[in-house]
This record gives sequence, C-alpha cells and structure tokens, in this order.
Amino acid sequence: MERSFDVVTGAFGYSGAAIARKLLAEGRAVRTLTNHAKPGHPLSGRVEVAPLNFNDAAGLRRNLEGADVLYNTYWVRFAYAGMTYERAVENSRALIRAAKDAGVRRIVHVSIANYSDDSPLGYYSGKAQVVRAIQESGLSYGILCPTVIFGDGGILINNISWLLRHFPFFAIPNNSECRMQPIFVEDMAELMVRGGARNENTIEDAVGPEIYTFEEMLKLLGKILNRKVRILRVGPRLLAGMIKPLDWLTGDIVLQRWEIEGLSADILVSKKPPLGWTRLSEWLARNADKAGDKYISELKTHFNSKPA
Repeated sequence: MERSFDVVTGAFGYSGAAIARKLLAEGRAVRTLTNHAKPGHPLSGRVEVAPLNFNDAAGLRRNLEGADVLYNTYWVRFAYAGMTYERAVENSRALIRAAKDAGVRRIVHVSIANYSDDSPLGYYSGKAQVVRAIQESGLSYGILCPTVIFGDGGILINNISWLLRHFPFFAIPNNSECRMQPIFVEDMAELMVRGGARNENTIEDAVGPEIYTFEEMLKLLGKILNRKVRILRVGPRLLAGMIKPLDWLTGDIVLQRWEIEGLSADILVSKKPPLGWTRLSEWLARNADKAGDKYISELKTHFNSKPA
C-alpha cells in the first residue's frame, strides 16, 4: 500500500518550507515536526503539525509512523543558549532512530559540502557525524550537501545586501579568495523531493552553476543595488572584532569566528558538477528591490531571542 504522507522537519522554516511546498504541489500530504509553530505562516493549515521533541523517543516514533519519507533539515548554525553542536548531533541521532523504529522508508537529509570528521570547525565535523549515523542506521537515504542557499527569506545573501545598503564599506578576510557556490532554495527543494522518490543510497553536493569570490559577490550585489562598494581586506581576527558591534546593532549574531575561518578555508565550493540550475546573478536581477530591504535575524528566527 502506498504511504500517503511525508514528514518535513521545520516546514515553517526556510528550506523546510520550500520542500513542503514542492510536496504539496505534487499532491502529497505533509506533516511537519517543529518547535516553532507559526499560525500566520502561509503553510499553516496546509500541513499537519507535530512536536519535535528529541527527549520523547516514543512520541517521535509515533509522529513518524506511516510516513514514506523523512525530509530532514534540522541543524543549528551556532552554539547558543545551551544548544551545542554535540547536542545537535545527539538530537539528530534520536530522530534517525525514531525514523528507523517507525518504519520510514527513506530519509532525505540536508548536510553541508566538504563535511569532515577531521574538520576543526564543529559545524562541519558535527555534520559528518550525522551523515555517518544515517549510513549506519540501515535506512535508505539520500544526502544533499549544499554550500550557501539563497532565495526569498535566505539569510546570508539578504543580510550582506542589507549591510551594503547601510554602510559605506565592507570588510572581508585578506587571507584567501573566499569563494562560494550558492544554490537556489527552490532548486534545493526540487532535488530533495526527487531524492525522496529514489531508492538507492546517495550522497551528492548540491551547488549552483556560478562560483564567486567574496569580492566578486560584493561587486555583483553593489551593481544590483546601485551601491558603490568599498572593500577593506583585513585579517580574520581583526574582522571578527569589527563585526562584534553589528551584533549589538542588529540584535543578532551576524557572523562567528568559525564562519570566517570557513570562508578563508575555501570550503564553500564543490569539486563536482553543479546540480542546481538557477543563477544567483539572474535571481538578484529579478529581486533587486527585495534584496536586503530588511535585516533577517537568525536569533529571532530560530531562538526567538537576542544575543546574551
């Protein structure tokens, strides 16, 4: 008997919402596991809502029973308010165990390109541990590994644009080209849904067709926004100090030291052919009025909080 619904973690979030919309468009019923129910969200009333309680193994299993595919977007960008990468890994393992016990046919999971057990960056080494847990679970799996995701509601490109709109200069690390290969959120969602229909185990980089250095990215955004971009190249340590006042100004954590190190390590690009097809340059040209029109707070979005 064909299973009638799929589960998406965080369907009221950014990439989770795009996945849920694709599934609904294909006639699938969707249940979301979330701790951030949003009654005013466009998907509210269109998806079934259940709690994402990692401490309730029975409840997690019950909320996954009967599902065909689990589309998992759960992770944390940074350690904050008692949440650590180690805890995020344990939470992910609890979710994977529940999916296995519930008889879910397949898990399609969002990881990160260039994850590694040996990475000095907790974000990347934690992602590697989750991939290994999925591989060892016995579940059928498809794992997609993006670098930067852009689109309506995307934080990174939007907030860079916001900074360019409001400040006379932009500082970048001076120790590398800081390349990035972004993928459109709708392309990512399409690839995730395609992955749910497959049976073979796959791990693929999910990147777009364009690669930019950080400086090229800033110049592109400046052209789109009709802003003169003055770029300062500074050392990573100085850059981290320069960004700190922005945390106070925005009520957010704008960029952490590990993210600067990740940029400098040139790990936001893939060595594999791109799977995405939408070009950032073309999307920006169509959405110039919306890029950076307001700041999007990571803390408000995911923690409903301000920096301690």
